Amino acid sequence: MQLLTPGLGLIIWTLLAFLVVFYILKKFAWPSILGGLQKREQTIADSLATAEKIKIEMAQMKSENEAILAKAREERAQMLKEARETKDKIINEAKEQSKIEANKIITEAQIAINAQKMSALTEVKNQVGKLVIEVTEKVLRRELNNKEAQEAHIKGMVDQVKLN
Repeated sequence: MQLLTPGLGLIIWTLLAFLVVFYILKKFAWPSILGGLQKREQTIADSLATAEKIKIEMAQMKSENEAILAKAREERAQMLKEARETKDKIINEAKEQSKIEANKIITEAQIAINAQKMSALTEVKNQVGKLVIEVTEKVLRRELNNKEAQEAHIKGMVDQVKLN
C-alpha cells in the first residue's frame, strides 16, 4: 500500500521538481512554443485569406472567360453569316455574269446565223437569177429571132419592173 500513498517528502520533492521544470519551461520553452503556434496560426489565417482571395479571383476570371467565350461565339457567328452572304453574293454575280455572257453568245450566234442566212439567200438568189437569165436568154433567142419582137418584149419587161 505504500506505493499508493506516497510520503510527504516525496510529494514535496516532486512538487519542487515540477515547479523548477515548470519555471524553466515557462521561461524558455513556452515563449518559443507559443510564438511558433502564433506564427502557424497566422500562416494558416493568411493561407485561408489568400485561398479566399484566389477563389474570388477564379470566380471573376471564370465569368470573364465566359464573357470572352460568348463574345468569340458571337463574332464567329457574325463571321459565318458574312461568309455566307459573301458566298451568295459571289454566286449571284457569277450567275448574272454567265447569263449576260450566254445572252451575248446567243445574240452573236443569231447575228451570225442571220448573216449566213442572208448570205445564203443572196447566193441562192444570184444563182437563181443567173439560171433564169440563162434560160430566158436561150428561150428568147429561139422565140425572138427578129428585132421587133425583142424590142416589144424588152419594153414589156421594163414596164413590169417599174410597176413592182
